[in-house]
Amino acid sequence: MRKIAILTDSCCDLPKETIKELGIKVLPFTLTVGGESFREMYDKSTKEFYELLETTDEIPKHSQISPITFEEAYKELFEKGYTDIISVSINSKGSGTFNNSVLAKNDFYDNNPEAEGKMRIYNIDSKCYTLFYGYPVMEAAKKIRRGAEPEEIVAYLKDWFDVCAIYAVPFTLKYAKKSGRISAAKAFAGELLGLKPVIMFADGNTETVDKIRGEKNIVSKLVEIVEKNMTPQTPYIMLHGKDDTVAKEVEKELAKKTGRKAEMFGSIGAVVTANIGPDLVAVVVRRKNK
Repeated sequence: MRKIAILTDSCCDLPKETIKELGIKVLPFTLTVGGESFREMYDKSTKEFYELLETTDEIPKHSQISPITFEEAYKELFEKGYTDIISVSINSKGSGTFNNSVLAKNDFYDNNPEAEGKMRIYNIDSKCYTLFYGYPVMEAAKKIRRGAEPEEIVAYLKDWFDVCAIYAVPFTLKYAKKSGRISAAKAFAGELLGLKPVIMFADGNTETVDKIRGEKNIVSKLVEIVEKNMTPQTPYIMLHGKDDTVAKEVEKELAKKTGRKAEMFGSIGAVVTANIGPDLVAVVVRRKNK
């Protein structure tokens, strides 16, 4: 009988209760700010990280998860009798973590030849961030409980990562520009005119797809863009930073237009916040043109 494990990293931004309930194994990123280092999700809550940002002008730095950490996780799961590991990682274009997961796979089999043929490891690049892959990882764990085979789960995840996108409106580009990890932010030149970019995260890339003049127009414009690009009657996910007010307004308007509420409503964690800032509203959708 197959015994399947879901392995991911802390940038998935799933609630700790969900992770525990579904038995998802999460490897944490380590962040450093103000001379202090901590593991995302384990040493500080998202709320505590938001509070920390308010006391410093320093842009937090985070390191990729090492091959050794992945190899140790693979060995632990093998020793627990797992026959299949589905490893889902943060966007490979924004972090070396996915490549490290693949390197670790090769090292694991080299160092544990008895695992060959007994445990399979599927390494998947989510090509994005936060609940974009946290949500399908959660759904994948539920599929395991319903008896799904690993091939079915891998196909589901890859399909999601190929067709979905995040449409995000950061209220400031201070963090995105300083981190240098969001190319669309560096190319946007409308801040002095009071413009807010709508940044699409998809296929491993970022792109400014529209701009909004003034915060009062964020809700209507974001709803318009999302409705135009999403596949009708498919789940969507709301994301927010330290304040969920605008996200609730966007969901309310989307519910009126689509007839359904968000499938999930969550806040971005420390890794994403370090790169885009603690103030934003975003929607994850399944694109109709994909």
